[in-house]
Amino acid sequence: MMQIISFLGFTVLVAVVSYLATRKTNEDSSDGYFLGGRSLTGVVIAGSLLLTNLSTEQIVGLNGSAFKEGILVMAWETLAAIAMVITAVFLLPRYLKGGITTVPQFLEKRYDKMTKTITSGLFLSGYVVVLLPIVLYSGALAINSMFNVPEMLDVSKTTALWITVWGIGIIGSIYAIFGGLKAVAVSDTINAVGLLVGGLLIPFFGLLAIGDGSIGDGISTLMTTNPDKFKALGGPDSAIPFGTIFTGMMLVQLFYWGTNQAIIQRALGAKNLKEGQKGLLLASGVKILGPLIVVLPGIIAFHMFGNTLENPDEAYPRLVTEVLPAGLVGFFAAVLFGAILSSFNSALNSSVTLFGIDIYKSHINKEATEHQTVFAGKSFGMILAILSMCIAPLIANAPDGLFGYLQEVNGCYSIPILTIVVVGYLTKYVPAVAAKVAIISGVILYSLSQFVIKPFVVGADNYPHFLHVLAILFVLNVVIMLIIGKLYPRKEPFILEFTKQVDITPWKHLKIVGIAICAIVIGIYVYFS
Repeated sequence: MMQIISFLGFTVLVAVVSYLATRKTNEDSSDGYFLGGRSLTGVVIAGSLLLTNLSTEQIVGLNGSAFKEGILVMAWETLAAIAMVITAVFLLPRYLKGGITTVPQFLEKRYDKMTKTITSGLFLSGYVVVLLPIVLYSGALAINSMFNVPEMLDVSKTTALWITVWGIGIIGSIYAIFGGLKAVAVSDTINAVGLLVGGLLIPFFGLLAIGDGSIGDGISTLMTTNPDKFKALGGPDSAIPFGTIFTGMMLVQLFYWGTNQAIIQRALGAKNLKEGQKGLLLASGVKILGPLIVVLPGIIAFHMFGNTLENPDEAYPRLVTEVLPAGLVGFFAAVLFGAILSSFNSALNSSVTLFGIDIYKSHINKEATEHQTVFAGKSFGMILAILSMCIAPLIANAPDGLFGYLQEVNGCYSIPILTIVVVGYLTKYVPAVAAKVAIISGVILYSLSQFVIKPFVVGADNYPHFLHVLAILFVLNVVIMLIIGKLYPRKEPFILEFTKQVDITPWKHLKIVGIAICAIVIGIYVYFS
């Protein structure tokens, strides 16, 4: 009973504070609704960024990978810090200078409206097919396991899954659709604090258990008895070969933190450039500590359970059950629930924004008022949420390895979008036709590579890692765009107009803090190499 009370108490607290923080936001204003009135501070942006990135599929999945392969999987966390620094220094100033609401909106200014529409469609397809249903499904599994929902409600596992999916989906939809970005960001900030505290409790109690009550002895025992788990440089057959760090890994990180609408929308809502940069750098600093939550518990679980677990993804839930005091289970379930909601409502809010601004106002009703645009976005969001809640439970019938497959599928749209954004910013004469060719060729070539040539022609064992493939296609698409730009250049150079919607004076400590963060990341790799 105490677990349920603490769970409900923390969840209700987040909802009340989010409501009070957003009562003055003008929901009829597209700027107020989609970007929170461009009033987000650095702390709110950092908290929202961190929690948007963390959810059950990452916490459970990365710890499962660490259980199997060790600390080398920390690349997904630590290298994100460098990508966030690059975003703060190079991309965010340009976004805010142009008064950008969505990444596709920039692409319309740089290229043309059709490029924007194609990109928005790619984002939306990724959210609908991959992100939203997966977050709901994995989150429902975690909640069902922690509270034993089937037994509590005396229903089958399938019925419990449907109930939990719809419960998470409805609550997340209320935050995302009716509260707008500011409600999402505020709730994320509160949940981020809870997740950091709750997430750190797991390795804390785990190390205490290993060290017979001493953290120091626990660390020493863990590193002494499992030295192979603390090698940061992966071999050719590992999940993250060392070479991929310098190729596709950094490109994927740059796409995710610099151009993915669900992520960058938080920074676009900053009250000024200084706050946006502070938020990104604060989040990147905390991100360095991410392996303590999403990697170290997996290694602790390996030490405690060895090869007794058939499925590595069972490592984290098993560790939580073993080491966390019963009185804290409800609190941890609440912050985990917040992480689930964050990923869901962040993607849903971004979908609402993309549809309202980039599709409805651009193609369906060009004369739409701000109120009509917001209403259309909300209506689309409700339809999208219902579809996701209907699809999510069906994932239980999918074949094994679905999550790894879907992660690879994301490459179909991530690198093509990153390509046209980077070329768009770094050149002035590359025309719109080059962007369209790059998007289409990027999607087609990657799909042929991973889903035709790799399995049916060459064989998975003899094929390059998909991160290397992404890097090769990125370079190829950039070259294609530059050649087209040379042969058929724009008549006039592209100049990004300063809209003066926000102050773009940079944070005075930007360079020093950015360099320090990058140096720390490099130092971590040197230490564990």
